[in-house]
Amino acid sequence: MSRYLSFAYGVVCYTIFFAVFLYLVGFINDLPGMKSVSSGEPGPLGMALAVDLGLIALFGIQHSVMARPGFKRWLTALLPMPVERSTYVMATNLVLIATYLYWQPVAGQLWKVDDPQLATALYAIGGLGWLIVLISTFLTNHFDLFGLRQVWLNLVRRSYTPVAFREHYFYRWIRHPMMTGIFIAFWATPNMTASHALFAAGMTLYVFIGVHFEERGLREELGQPYRDYAARTGRFLPFA
Repeated sequence: MSRYLSFAYGVVCYTIFFAVFLYLVGFINDLPGMKSVSSGEPGPLGMALAVDLGLIALFGIQHSVMARPGFKRWLTALLPMPVERSTYVMATNLVLIATYLYWQPVAGQLWKVDDPQLATALYAIGGLGWLIVLISTFLTNHFDLFGLRQVWLNLVRRSYTPVAFREHYFYRWIRHPMMTGIFIAFWATPNMTASHALFAAGMTLYVFIGVHFEERGLREELGQPYRDYAARTGRFLPFA
């Protein structure tokens, strides 16, 4: 794959992800005019649970397996190393698109807030969660996280160097602020349907499992410095 094709591939993967991420905001919040986590006529409960839990499991498997060093070595034996992260992003795109297309609504509702001011406040809190996610990507390196830095360095014939971790802003107190933002965005809603709760709970469970294995890998890779960092910070909340 040429440098130019690799760069174009990385830009396409990123652009699609940007659209897929924006759709996720609407998918969770039942925006009018689009399919959401709660829209549609509920069918048989067993079938809906099988499909929905399967989609959540697919997301978890894709995210966890493709992040493992062994899989990365296998993938870069087939593809140029600069597009490895972009391929991860594209796989995430495909899994999320499949989730949007095939998600099955589940009947029921946990809560519904009718007070307009309280409902607005909950939507605002959810929006704050999405903002925390976005800001956190830039506090690490947004373009490296989504593969653009890798394909750009390859395009200009510069060697890739890993992004140095810096302990600033959210990361001074929380090790995984992106996940904290996701929790807030998924759970802060004035209309918690059973479908929404299933999606939020499934993704929350995956985050806890994924972060456990991620931190175990970081402790093995970085050793005592990461153990010291973990000892003085909270995983998702400060000092917790």
